[in-house]
Amino acid sequence: MENMNLKGNVEAVDIGDLRRATGRAELGLRKHAENYFNAINRQVLTISSAGNKEVNSKEPPKWGLHGGAPQKQLVLPRVPAEPLSVQACSTPAQHVSQGSQQVEMDIKIMLDPETMDNKAGLKHHQDETRLPLITKKKSTPLECIGIVQECHLLVGALSLTGQRLLLPAAKIALQTPPGVCKAAPCPEFPRQHKKSAVGEIRLDPENTNTITFPNPKQAIYGTYSSSRGSIAPLPSSSSMVSAWKSKPVWMYPAQQLECEVQIPSQTQPLQTSPCHSFQDPCLDWDIAVCYGTVDQKSPGFLAFKQHYHLSWGSILAFLEHTEKLLKDFAVPLAMINCQKLAQVASEFELEENPTKSAILSVIKNQSAVEKILNRPGQRYKGQGGPEVAARKIQATWRRHRAGRAAARSRQQQWAAGVIGASWHLHHHMAHVKKALKESRQRHLENLSVRAKHLAANWNRIRTSRRTIIHIPSLGYSQCIREQIPDLALQQNMQLGRLCDILDANVDVIYICPLRLSEDLLQYYHKLLGLQAAVRSGNPEDMADLQDRFKILTPEAINSFPQHHMCLATQLKYSPKTIQRIQALIQGRDAYMVGGVPHQDELAVADMLQVPILGSGPEVAQQCSTKSGSKRIFASAGVPTPPGESDIHSQEQMVRALSRLILDNMEVQRWLFKVNDESGGNGTAYCDVISHLECYHWVQKEQQRHSPEMWRKSQAWELALVEISQELPGLLAQHVQPLNEKRFPTWEKFLQTFLTQGGVIEAFPHSTRVTNLTVDMLIEPTGEIQIVSSGDQLHADGPLRSSGTTIPQRSVDPEVLTSLCSKIGETCRSKGVLGYFSVDFVTFTHPQTMEQQVWATDLDLCYSDQLALTQLALYLTDGNLDCGSSCLGAPLGSKQIQCQRIQHERTKTPPPRSTQCAVMSTQLRHSNLSGIYYNLLLQRCKAHGVGFDIQEKQGTVFLLYDDQKQYRLGVITIGEDLQGVLLTFARNLFIIHQEISAPNTQGETNFKMAIRDIEAILGVTAETKLKLGEEQP
Repeated sequence: MENMNLKGNVEAVDIGDLRRATGRAELGLRKHAENYFNAINRQVLTISSAGNKEVNSKEPPKWGLHGGAPQKQLVLPRVPAEPLSVQACSTPAQHVSQGSQQVEMDIKIMLDPETMDNKAGLKHHQDETRLPLITKKKSTPLECIGIVQECHLLVGALSLTGQRLLLPAAKIALQTPPGVCKAAPCPEFPRQHKKSAVGEIRLDPENTNTITFPNPKQAIYGTYSSSRGSIAPLPSSSSMVSAWKSKPVWMYPAQQLECEVQIPSQTQPLQTSPCHSFQDPCLDWDIAVCYGTVDQKSPGFLAFKQHYHLSWGSILAFLEHTEKLLKDFAVPLAMINCQKLAQVASEFELEENPTKSAILSVIKNQSAVEKILNRPGQRYKGQGGPEVAARKIQATWRRHRAGRAAARSRQQQWAAGVIGASWHLHHHMAHVKKALKESRQRHLENLSVRAKHLAANWNRIRTSRRTIIHIPSLGYSQCIREQIPDLALQQNMQLGRLCDILDANVDVIYICPLRLSEDLLQYYHKLLGLQAAVRSGNPEDMADLQDRFKILTPEAINSFPQHHMCLATQLKYSPKTIQRIQALIQGRDAYMVGGVPHQDELAVADMLQVPILGSGPEVAQQCSTKSGSKRIFASAGVPTPPGESDIHSQEQMVRALSRLILDNMEVQRWLFKVNDESGGNGTAYCDVISHLECYHWVQKEQQRHSPEMWRKSQAWELALVEISQELPGLLAQHVQPLNEKRFPTWEKFLQTFLTQGGVIEAFPHSTRVTNLTVDMLIEPTGEIQIVSSGDQLHADGPLRSSGTTIPQRSVDPEVLTSLCSKIGETCRSKGVLGYFSVDFVTFTHPQTMEQQVWATDLDLCYSDQLALTQLALYLTDGNLDCGSSCLGAPLGSKQIQCQRIQHERTKTPPPRSTQCAVMSTQLRHSNLSGIYYNLLLQRCKAHGVGFDIQEKQGTVFLLYDDQKQYRLGVITIGEDLQGVLLTFARNLFIIHQEISAPNTQGETNFKMAIRDIEAILGVTAETKLKLGEEQP
């Protein structure tokens, strides 16, 4: 048999050599096929390096590594990015045209060379199988077997890594074979075989430990470049077989190895580091996507597909989404990282669409692509851009139209909701108002029915056993109650109501607006127990009257701390207290005595089913205002100060005040009073004459005309205009409100004055002005009584009452009784019932020198003066005759001694002594809060301040509260008014000295009270002097 070499020479070949060469080729193919299948089956083939064992050992594969044996670690260097160059192939060019059929046939031959069909494939008439020239037989050295052995191990490990059974960064430690591998030169092959071998392994002549594997992609497909070169022709099957037989390691195309394996020396173990881990060459490739299209026929894409054929479904689905995104946005070029694509696609579920961020994560030029994707309007330049733009325009228009419709619908729904809520609120409010109106009407009807029953049975009730329920409530309007400091304390200043138990048939239930301590309750128990000792004159005869009176506090006093409720309202919302009162009055005659009338008093009366000895809220609202009292006084025909009422505008005020000034040129001071205020809180004054610039001119013009012609003259009209123009500025500068804390400026006072309405009245032009208060009672039968009268003390200014002296000594009792009778009859005709008080002012006219009495105010309530009068009568066991202005009381022990001797001589009945009292409920001192009441009483006792039971004279204190303790009530009783005033002033001075230090005087009205008493004492001394001169 002849063999022709590349040079064209013919050489004789022995047939035996050919047979042996063919056998060795078949044996090598079997071993390589077995290694390949072991790699496919995830088995690592371990081959011993001992010389006496066959290379293709049939022992089972060893998966684990021996713990005690030394290990070798393989370090695979990173494959360069550029494809490796290949030698020129000697295969004819016609083998390239066979394509994939020739490659498939070659793989079949390699896998099963024993099959006859495969052998026949080698003898195809178009193919020429050229066998290598074997000059002589040489046995494979042990060193080459070791190298081949380690190469097989590397192939198996890389296959496991490629199929993701081993992580690429994992360290793969291989067991060192027992035999020592030495470097040995590879056998020399003819040059023609080296040139024709494609899968050639090159040995570095300088470093014998390094074996360079060719690029398998180039070995199969030739040099690949998507844009940098062309595809080289495929090698023929004969050259491939020649390469397999001439090289110690056969490279299978599916493994795609593109690396250099460095075999270290025997002294250093093989290592695989994260920087030089086993990497598939496909993982460093980039897939170019031009305008959303991938060249799926490119060799690189096919190799990538072949490498990841097991997970290609998810990769392809992810790649399709990527193509669609890039095509939709007309991205010119995007480079996809194959490694990142395989990693992200493995986590991608087929049922879900990848997100935009996930797609951008596999793109190398991510920033450039993302910039294009974020470019406004870019979507409309890509695939289906005009359709998307049309849909966008239509959707925008529909959204705009739907948004307007939705907004209009929401607005209509909101309007409907507001209308519905307003209607429901209005309906609910109307229902509540209707219910309240019906309830109040029912209360008024019940009040009228019970008032008639009380009137019909009054003579019997007033003389029989009965219970009086005292509710000292200040039922002013809400705006006024909010301005009253310490409203509860103000309502608790009428503890003298307890003294109604002076009548043995009367029991008292006192509703207290404060929760009194046990010490205060014990104090009042002892104070009321003095009545028996006062009657007998023996201090040891004190009685326990706890069963005669009860002090109850509603449980709702702390439930509404910010609502400023009056006491009647708090009692209305205190069911436990209501139940206790019902139990106390069960089966007995009872009636209520309130304070300032309020609507809730009627509700409480309905709960208790008792009548009220008092006026209804509507009657009180009409008659107890400043303007209402002026109407009552006008109807009664009693003298009143010059003035104007029912003023509600500034023009009306200026016009009315201008006329009043022209008609009363002698009046220096004018008062402004708010309708609903009381106690001087809504009062202001202005000395107009002293600040009016045109006053002297008007006075001259008035003197030029007679009184009859003055109002008809033109000068009167001019003076009215001048005064009207000057008054607004004058009032803004010179008006002084009494309560400067509430009304710091004229503007605030004027706003309240015009809102509530008010009156303007003249203040008497005299140096001697005395105010007095008369308390009256209209019984249910219509009988009118004067129950108390006294002259006022002014500790807070000349226009605010802070105390009183009883009985009054400033007006003739007959004149006063006449005036009070007229007022009482008028009030009875208006429906007034119960207790009310009238304020008068008396003075001496400077021109006529006659005494004038004006009625100034009317209050339909139980006054503080009446409560103190009841206490004075209780302590003295006396009675007050207002017709003669005399407070009569039984004689004291000393007086009885003197009168007894006189009685034995003259045989006349023992007379009653005449006494007087000075009382105040409005005394205040800030230092009182720093001392206990017990200590204060002890110090006063040490200074002789106290009450003498035997003489029925002395001083008694009213204690209101033991929490704040800055207010105090004092009542001083004696025989002579001058002596009582001196004692009262001395008591105030002692208290001030005991509770004050030189550097802490505190805030008090004690000093002003003492000054007012000094002024009264001067008048009293002068009056006594005159009376002494008149007597013969």
